[in-house]
Order: sequence, then C-alpha cells, then structure tokens
Amino acid sequence: MSSPPYNPPPDGPAHIYADDWLIVVDKPTGLLSVPGRGPDKADCARSRVQEIWPDALTVHRLDMATSGLLLFARSKDVQRALSRLFEQGAVEKTYLADIWGSPDREAGLIDLPLITDWPNRPRQKVDHESGKPSQTRYDVLARHAATSRVRLVPLTGRSHQLRVHMAECGHAILGDDLYAPLAARRHVRRLHLHAASLTFTHPYTGDRMVFQSPCPFQTP
Repeated sequence: MSSPPYNPPPDGPAHIYADDWLIVVDKPTGLLSVPGRGPDKADCARSRVQEIWPDALTVHRLDMATSGLLLFARSKDVQRALSRLFEQGAVEKTYLADIWGSPDREAGLIDLPLITDWPNRPRQKVDHESGKPSQTRYDVLARHAATSRVRLVPLTGRSHQLRVHMAECGHAILGDDLYAPLAARRHVRRLHLHAASLTFTHPYTGDRMVFQSPCPFQTP
C-alpha cells in the first residue's frame, strides 16, 4: 500500500531563538525535519530554516507527525558539540502526549529494547535479544474517560521510541497511524505528541538554555 502524498503545512516552523551558534524552532505537525526521499519531500524544517539562516545544520529530528522544539547548529563544530550532548544524555527533552486508556501507576520507567522492523519499515519493534537499550520515563498529568495526558522523558533516543513504548504498554499515543489500535488512531485528527521542552548547556557560552513550547492540541 502506497503512503499518502506529502502535504506539508504552509506555515512554520516558528522561530524561538537564534544566536551565533545555534537555532531553536517550533516545528508544526506534518512537516518533515529533514528532506525525505524524492523531490516532492524536499520541503522540510531544515530547508525552511535555511531560508533565513543558510548555515543551519541538523542536530536531531522529530517525526513528521510530532510537533515541537527542534534544535539546529550554525557550524560543523557546534553540530558536533551538540550531537555529543545528545549522545551523552546531557540534553533534557520533555514531551506531552495524550494516550489511550489510563496507566495503573502515576509514574514509571519503561525499559524495552528496540530495533527496526525491517520487513515493515519505518516501524520499530521490541526485541529482547537484538534490540538497543531504550528507556522512557512517564508521569500521568491527567486522567479522562477514555484517555490520559502524560509527560514523557526519553532517556535514550531511539527512532519512534515514545510511540512504541506507549503502544507496548497498552496505551498507544492518540492519532498514531503506525502503532495505535483503530479506535485510538481515529480518536483525534493528528498525532498527539509534542516536544514541549529542551534543556542543555550552551556549548560555547556555558549558559543553561531552557526552551519551552505550549502544547498545540487539547485533550479530547
């Protein structure tokens, strides 16, 4: 089955911060972080940021359907320095998500190793023998009739980590077209996952940088 045509939003990403070394933007849902395969997927957050800052370089990515804070470097040296912070777990990332159902506990750690599901790419899957270590902390912020709002903190940075971890726990993220059951998928119009905060030490000034983005969707 062919994937739906790429139809990026006309506006965004919103510019949050820029200095001589780095840039932070707020990416809307539906916009690729970096170019995809083929000329029809060239429009992305990076290309739009480069229209203003031609030296912008990718540091990390968000899934196309995920909205929120995205960090870019303005030189190769800064890109390497920021990438090291991510690799060392020195960048604190917080996400907000609406999930299907209600977890039994108010908070917890999900520790499930992940690997690419090669016959079904881009899907990822849990694999206790060959998967890479993957950990996510969660806190329940609110409970509703059929859904809950949670704060998610990834301690590792695997592809689709938050989406797979929540689905494996029986609480898929609403609107997730890869991992959620049909009812959770159709409950909302978009993926209810938002990169809400970024905190790290500036690699050149040494300042503690804290960025926040308000959640763009309401709990259904």
